[in-house]
Amino acid sequence: MKRRILDGDFLDRLDAAALCLKNPMTGYFGGSRKARSYGSTVEFADFREYFPGDDIRRIDWNVYARFEKYFIKLFTDERQMHNHIMIDCSASMACGKPEKAEAALRIAAAFGYLSVSSMDRVSYKFLRGNKCEDLGFTVFNKDSFYRAAQLLENTEFEGDTDLEKSVVGMSSPGHDDGMTVVISDFLTESDWKKMLDFLVYNRREVLFIQVLSPDELYPDFDGRVHMVDSESVSLTDSRNMKVRITRKMVEAYQRALDEYEKELIDFCASREATFFTVSSDDPIEKVIFGKGYETELIK
Repeated sequence: MKRRILDGDFLDRLDAAALCLKNPMTGYFGGSRKARSYGSTVEFADFREYFPGDDIRRIDWNVYARFEKYFIKLFTDERQMHNHIMIDCSASMACGKPEKAEAALRIAAAFGYLSVSSMDRVSYKFLRGNKCEDLGFTVFNKDSFYRAAQLLENTEFEGDTDLEKSVVGMSSPGHDDGMTVVISDFLTESDWKKMLDFLVYNRREVLFIQVLSPDELYPDFDGRVHMVDSESVSLTDSRNMKVRITRKMVEAYQRALDEYEKELIDFCASREATFFTVSSDDPIEKVIFGKGYETELIK
């Protein structure tokens, strides 16, 4: 199924977001990325004592005049990051109004566009079954981004996805060189905690984005309904059921969803990762800038 994710209005909004992110403000793509090591940029970071073999051009003679000891200047090291954007391609993502799959693809496109606007590289990954499939090439500029976006529009969402196995089993997870964005509804029995630990072990900056439809966030069902699991193989699948929905059941579902979201937030925070939930009908600016995006854009 082909989904239209790029149009003139969407690209104009992404250009506006990229322009805003060039100003000093919070966000994942604001400014150059600073590596943990020291390098040769013009931004001063620290001093350390001189050792034989160091570049004598970095000796600070003003410090020597005060302490009569040799110290060299250390500078930050700016590097091009390699961001991985992973999309859960399970059948459950093709549900909802608006469809969660289309929202996920637009979010993936937005993060990819902002990455290349910040001079970073991007690899798109598709999580299907127990495997992580690669788009086939690395996005490194806007021309390659437009080519990738056309391929994203043809993404198929079907079957089950084991988030843990598909990510832990990937051959090139990257190591200490950028951000990994996982876009999913996280409505899974897979061990997403092990997936996160694997990414953190590889020293990735991790962002989990949960995409849910308005009906999943704020259910308004009543009476007898036939609930069909989107990932079931037939109507006789044991995961499908006929139930009578009551107000108490809806309230219990809402509590369970809130508790699950809190578990995701708390566990991600314990690993210094970020998690947030968006609705499939949220504007892309809210996804990028957060709930207070209107204020940020006005500044």
